Amino acid sequence: MAVMWTLSFVVPLLVAATIAALSLGAGEARARARELVVQYAWLAVVPTGIVASLDDGALKTVDWMLFGTAIRLDEVGRPLVLLAVILYGIALAFVPRSISERPAGLNGFLLLCFTANVGVFVAANLVTFYLVFAAMSFLGYAIVVHDRTTSARRAGAVYLVMTVFGESAVLGAFLLIASEGVTDVISVPAAVAASDARDVIVALLIIGFGVKAGMIPLHVWLPLAHPAAPSPASAVLSGVMLKAGIIGLLRFLPLGEGAAEPLWGGLLVTLALVGGLLAAVVGVLHDNPKVILAYSSIGQMGFITALIGAALLEPAIAPAAIAAAVVYSVAHGLIKGALFFSIQVWDLSRAPTWAVVVPQTVAALGLAGAPLTAGFIAKYVSKESLGDVALPGLPVVALADILPWFAVGSTVLLARFAIAMSRRTRRRTAGKPISTAAWAVLALAAAAPVWWLATGFAPPLTVPGWFSPGPVVDQSWPFLLGIALALAAAALARRPRFREARLLHPRGDIVPEGDIVVLLERAAGGTMRGVIRASGVLGATRDALVERVRRGPSAMLAIDGLQARLGSWVISGALAAAALAAALVFVAMGGGGS
Repeated sequence: MAVMWTLSFVVPLLVAATIAALSLGAGEARARARELVVQYAWLAVVPTGIVASLDDGALKTVDWMLFGTAIRLDEVGRPLVLLAVILYGIALAFVPRSISERPAGLNGFLLLCFTANVGVFVAANLVTFYLVFAAMSFLGYAIVVHDRTTSARRAGAVYLVMTVFGESAVLGAFLLIASEGVTDVISVPAAVAASDARDVIVALLIIGFGVKAGMIPLHVWLPLAHPAAPSPASAVLSGVMLKAGIIGLLRFLPLGEGAAEPLWGGLLVTLALVGGLLAAVVGVLHDNPKVILAYSSIGQMGFITALIGAALLEPAIAPAAIAAAVVYSVAHGLIKGALFFSIQVWDLSRAPTWAVVVPQTVAALGLAGAPLTAGFIAKYVSKESLGDVALPGLPVVALADILPWFAVGSTVLLARFAIAMSRRTRRRTAGKPISTAAWAVLALAAAAPVWWLATGFAPPLTVPGWFSPGPVVDQSWPFLLGIALALAAAALARRPRFREARLLHPRGDIVPEGDIVVLLERAAGGTMRGVIRASGVLGATRDALVERVRRGPSAMLAIDGLQARLGSWVISGALAAAALAAALVFVAMGGGGS
């Protein structure tokens, strides 16, 4: 099995290296060979899918590699590795038919990101985890800026700053954990719970992995990166890379260890609820489908963060909450990946419009949690896992009763996404039946693997009956309310008196992409303009004073006259006598006595 894991990491790296080597020189034969490798690069992820399906969960170590590499595939990592195989595989198949000017470079970096991303999910010690986590994060920069547009470069700059910030926090937390004598990932939660530096470690972990998970207010890179990156890259950014932050929180926070953590659990739950609300409000103010999906991802990551916060508040529910977080992560990854891929299918595929709209609609319904979808299962098991955990500071309000409102926001966002997509022109210039078919299966059949996953945990999570009246009613009202709100907004927007209303006809200029970053940029720009104006005023004042001094009587003449008078014998003698008299008086009064 260790050999198979080695191959699963080596094959994508070799394919990426082959693409790079074929890109170095010119020539028609070399170009044809490179095109062939790029076209079938998706096959490089297959070995990982096979080994992840067959792995026995035992620890594998390679002592000479990366200061001691150790990997283990557990019930948390296995579903996420398989998710990575599916989404990266489809993304690699989509790239050759995308509008990217350099498909070879994009596929090469996707293969590198895939290798590091899988490493994050299986890393079993701190050194291995940190190195692959950092590699994945910095390689992600290349796929964000791939198109080299102005917006892509700006998004890449913000992404890089936030990545360095997050990596620094994770490194600080890991150094504190290692100082406790712990290096195995499986031992970290208990060590953190017992550490004297527990609060500092937890704070650093939340910051570091919160950046990667797009948790508000650390989300600022996400709504900039998604619209800037090519659609296949956006699919893996949202569907898989965000989950690296989630698994970091699940692996290293003291979930189910020791006493409850009301401070940190309450903070996570609060940020999750605020983030879900704000993401929905801001998302509907945009008209770019990829920006809308980006804000949807922020809200969905808030949902998962709420589960993690609840596990900190009530350690007894930690196993069920962790399992529910994994199920929800997989459901979100499959659905959101399908929606991002659908943008390229809509733009370029020669498939009939109905063949694009139907899978896209099923995926959207799944994200909203409509019955008989993957989201329906994920939201139900998440709600059931929470038990009676109450909102921080409001013991009479159950968190499980608040989470359905996330589905209301998701439904409104997806209605806005549908409107934005309907206004896009289909070019139908490219497409490949096999990749389009793979996307359609992903969108239509996501419920099956999510159902299998939820029932595969030990003990299995409580799953809803497909046609049970109770779960169907409980899960339907948020979706129906969201549809009603969307229809009401559409009806208002059509009225003559609201034809020019910016809130009802948003164009993305009320709250720009990047929200907080834009506000900070504007504040910094205003401050700089104020400093420049102030420096101009000070400069003018200085020049006026210099001019007045230059035009007035010279101070040097007066100083020279004073020096001349002091230099005369009479004045000098008088001053010396006065100084001597003062000294005698001081001594006579005892000032010099001991």
